[in-house]
Amino acid sequence: MSTLQYGRIADTNAAANNSSFFLTVVKKKLQTNAELCNNSILKRTMDLVFSLLVFITIFSWLFPLIALLIKLTSKGPVFYVQHRKGLHDKTFNLYKFRTMVVDAPMTDASGKFLQALKNDTRITPIGKILRKTSMDELPQFLNVLQGNMSVIGPRPHVEHLENHYDESIPNYEMRTLVKPGITGLAQAKGLRGVTHGPNDMEKRVQMDLLYIKKWSIALDIKIFFLTIYSIVAGDENAF
Repeated sequence: MSTLQYGRIADTNAAANNSSFFLTVVKKKLQTNAELCNNSILKRTMDLVFSLLVFITIFSWLFPLIALLIKLTSKGPVFYVQHRKGLHDKTFNLYKFRTMVVDAPMTDASGKFLQALKNDTRITPIGKILRKTSMDELPQFLNVLQGNMSVIGPRPHVEHLENHYDESIPNYEMRTLVKPGITGLAQAKGLRGVTHGPNDMEKRVQMDLLYIKKWSIALDIKIFFLTIYSIVAGDENAF
């Protein structure tokens, strides 16, 4: 083996070792900050207080109205319940207002998950309004009170997307180091709606991991107001 070839192998090994070391440091940082986030009494208190305020000031009168409209415009239950992965990969029941017709197909003939698209025929008339304004997510404050979710955190994906991207996107599973949220950094940055491929999902995962790495109460408050602004301004990706 020539000296030049040996040098290239040595450089390659050094680069691999450096990359492995860097990845270990990043994961350690994520795990450390995730523990701070999960153990934060202030974050949990804010979740509980805000959720109770939502129920007292908004949900108490809006819930009956939305429930009536759902019943008047389509047959079926008011709520739609899905299994999602939460903290440390534990499965929980996520609550939403039902926005699609009962027995709407969730996969195509090949088994591929059918994401909601613009002018999707599966979506009910009131469902279009609920999805556009994100009011279909309001029942998730029940999940916050139960302790399955936080107001702010990585959005929990549907099982089909979880299974599809879990092995193909690096560190995807680290999103579950903290509780999932009703909204998160990715959504506040406009990364919501249909994922057209791996690149779209990778951007969301990067934002989720950045959230964990940079977590603080101040960041939660910033994301909350960015989300409110996005809803009021009208998000073109919401349908």
